[in-house]
Parts: sequence; C-alpha cells; structure tokens
Amino acid sequence: MGNQVDKMKLSHLSYAEVPTVDPNGLDTEEGPRIGVSYIFSTDDEEQEGENSNVDGADKEHHTGTEQKHYDKRNEVDCAVYHREECIYEKSVKTAGMEIYSPENLLPKCKAGDLVEFVTTGQYPHWAVYVGDFQVVHLHRAEIKNSFLTDASQGRRCRIVNELYKFKALSAEMVVQNAMEQVGAKDRELSWRNSECFAAWCRFGKREFKMGGEIRIGKQPYRLKILMSDKQSHLLEFQCLEDLVMEKRRHDQVGRTSVVQELANHLNSVEEIKRNPLSDPITAQIAQ
Repeated sequence: MGNQVDKMKLSHLSYAEVPTVDPNGLDTEEGPRIGVSYIFSTDDEEQEGENSNVDGADKEHHTGTEQKHYDKRNEVDCAVYHREECIYEKSVKTAGMEIYSPENLLPKCKAGDLVEFVTTGQYPHWAVYVGDFQVVHLHRAEIKNSFLTDASQGRRCRIVNELYKFKALSAEMVVQNAMEQVGAKDRELSWRNSECFAAWCRFGKREFKMGGEIRIGKQPYRLKILMSDKQSHLLEFQCLEDLVMEKRRHDQVGRTSVVQELANHLNSVEEIKRNPLSDPITAQIAQ
C-alpha cells in the first residue's frame, strides 16, 4: 500500500530511517531503485516566520523594510523527473536565478508571473503576481491578495516561471485562477503550501493539489539532488505533492545540511553492509 498522508501535521523522517538509492551517492541508471517511504511535516506558512527577528504581534505590522540575509551559494541544485521526463530543474548558476529586493523586482514583473521570496533558514514563499503591484498567495492557511512589498516580509525575491517545465496557461487565466481563490481558508484549501498553490495557478495541474494523485505504491517521481558536479542522489515519490514538500524542506535547511544528511545516511548504509548485525533490525532477524 502507498503512503497515506493526511492533512494533519506529521514529523519528517531522517535519511537514516528510510531506504534510498546507490550508497555511493552516484547517479547510475542501472539496477533497481528502492523507493522512499516518507512522512512529511506540513510546511505551514506560520513556520516561515519562526526564524525571523520579528516577534509576536509585530509580525502583523512588519512592512518588509528589513532585508533578511540570504546566501545563494547554500541553495540545493536539483531536478525532478516524472518517469523519464524532466519537469523541474533548478541550478543557482543559471542567469535567471538572481535575487532582488521587492522594490527592484516590481518593474520586472508581469501579470501571471510566479514570484519566490527567499531568506536563510525559512521555507521559500511563492506568490502569483496579478498586476498593480499585487500578488495572490497562500499565507497562514488563507489565500490572500497583498502588495508584493508586504508579502515579501523583508525577504529578497525572484521570478521563477521557468523552474517547472509544464506549459503555462495564458496570463489572464493564471490571474483568474489566483483571484478566484482569494479568501479561501482552512478546510476550503486544496494546497499544503504556497508553492503548490502558485504552481497550480500557472499550470492548472491537479497534481499540485492535495489528493490530486492516488498513492498506489508505484513511485514515478524522482528527485535528483546534485551534490557536486560528479555526484548526485535520487529519492523516489508516489506523487508530486509529496516530492514538493521534501524539496521545500531542502530549501529551508540549505545545501550544507542536506549534503551532511545524505553523507551520514550513506555512511550508515556502508556500515550496515560491512557489519549487518550493527543494524538493530538485521540483528533482530538474525536472532
């Protein structure tokens, strides 16, 4: 049976607790890939402010004048595949990944654009630019229409239309999709995070919605984490929504932590291979 992930908040499992692929961390196309069974935490928009310097009620009145730190070098380069088709690709080395202050980004925005707000230690926040300096976004379990500068909350930002490789809807339809959802909240929502909502507005694909795909055991989605120019690691998922949740966790913790997590996991896999009885489960079976 596939993972049955409910809307409730669940804890994330570490790499040491789940089977992944290729203990050497090399991306090889030969041999079977072992699926990954994950329980995900909902990256609810309240969590985006947890590492902020703005506390309590001040969060509601923060206008985004403070520019929060963001180190582009700590981003995780990755690609997403549905079976053999690449449907998402991010490399911070590409020219389209420059980040700007909200004020400097505004002249570059066109209606229907996807905007990503980024800062160190927080989940990226996505929004749909709808014109007149405004965005529509999922924030704190509600779809809101805000000024882009207010939605930024001090974060830097960039246009991310090209990350997903799906064919975009017309700009008018993207804006319509977004505006029709303004005011929806809590149980009315069909998305677990701001990225899935914004991507659904632009591409109209049900795969971004909660329950948009049935988890039936097979895992057609692969997240390829690029650890270096010569090393990568693959994780497999039953649905796009689950994959996006894990990708966003990587964005939050940063490249250094992700590489360390993978290194620890791969080292533990090697140790179990050398000494199977060091693994509690293997040792129990042996007894």
